[in-house]
Amino acid sequence: MLKLHEKSRDDTVALMADIGRRARAAARPLAVATAERKHAALIGMAQAILRHEQDILDANAIDIKNGEQSGLSASFMDRLKLDPARIRAMADGISEIAGLRDPVGDVIAAWDRPNGLHIERVRTPLGVVGVIYESRPNVTADAGALCLKAGNPVILRGGSDSLNSSAAIHACLVEGLNAAKLPQDAIQLVPTADRAAVGEMLKGLSSNIDVIIPRGGKNLVERVQNEARVPVFAHLEGICHLYIDRSADLDMAVRIAVNAKMRRTGVCGAAETLLVDRAVAATHLTPILEALRAAGCEIHADGEVLKVFADARPATDADWVSEYLDAIIAVKLVDGVAGAIEHIENFSSHHTEAIVAEDADAVERFFNEIDSAILLHNASTQFADGGEFGMGAEIGIATGKMHARGPVGVEQLTSFKYRVRGTGQVRP
Repeated sequence: MLKLHEKSRDDTVALMADIGRRARAAARPLAVATAERKHAALIGMAQAILRHEQDILDANAIDIKNGEQSGLSASFMDRLKLDPARIRAMADGISEIAGLRDPVGDVIAAWDRPNGLHIERVRTPLGVVGVIYESRPNVTADAGALCLKAGNPVILRGGSDSLNSSAAIHACLVEGLNAAKLPQDAIQLVPTADRAAVGEMLKGLSSNIDVIIPRGGKNLVERVQNEARVPVFAHLEGICHLYIDRSADLDMAVRIAVNAKMRRTGVCGAAETLLVDRAVAATHLTPILEALRAAGCEIHADGEVLKVFADARPATDADWVSEYLDAIIAVKLVDGVAGAIEHIENFSSHHTEAIVAEDADAVERFFNEIDSAILLHNASTQFADGGEFGMGAEIGIATGKMHARGPVGVEQLTSFKYRVRGTGQVRP
């Protein structure tokens, strides 16, 4: 088990500097590690998590008790809580990552020049990754496994609310590294709740961190984006929209709306705003809202919706820009797909948007005109997840346009270099 560090701020600065140096030292041996050795380490990690299930549950029980005493919100508690099914899902996720094609060394593109030079663009590890996250102890497993698969050392700084759970999971990852004779420093967990540790990571640990990935609430992500001196892969908010077109199948619309909002309300892919085509307000609106209400959802509605469905709260301007992460949804009538696109462009966080429609033209317009990282047709927004994309898992969702966008999986954790082969050419 990780030994927790509880000393002064100066000690924390020294601790983080040492972690950064050790991560950088692990980068080279990890970058050249064979696919077979990384695979063995990942399988060993998955097996260790299953073998130590009770240890992880015991550690999580401490975090749950502390969270209850400190008054964490229901959505935070949901993300924090582990049970046997979630632990098995963690192990399965690592096994899936192990089964993915190793991206390191892949030739992305190759071409020949008229002068006879042969040029290849080849995937390489990105470097040392820093991951800062809140509540979700499963991120410890997902991030550690994904970074290892891509040949990157990773420094994990979990939230103080999940430190015991993360430490128990990290111990399993170290078992896998040791079994495969890979450096233990390839996956390090920051052993302190001192907030100064985050500040040191954002400074880059003397250029020993190459990229930062935050996973948590708006305040955390804002701080990282504002203060980081290294590149950041992140999304600030998940204000996700579900649009019900006039051509939508009603039963499908009801099923998708309930799942998109209520399957897990605390995830970033949960729908926060429901837009319904005004043309089907009389037929589609009430059945969808009744189903949401029956599932325990609180509805905040604009004036037009309130006239049709009185059992709702009046929506305010704040509702259209709120990531509730709770059993609440904002509902508005719009003028067809054009109205939906206009609303989404005005209020979206460019994370995930979905359309329920049978009209192919409406779908194509939705896909072509909305600039969000993930767009879905006739499917729940809750599929905005690297595991559901076949990536094994994800570290998070990125909404920026540089390097990584959408789920950040194994391939997104690589960079590339050019290999140029000649036969004695010189440039005139």
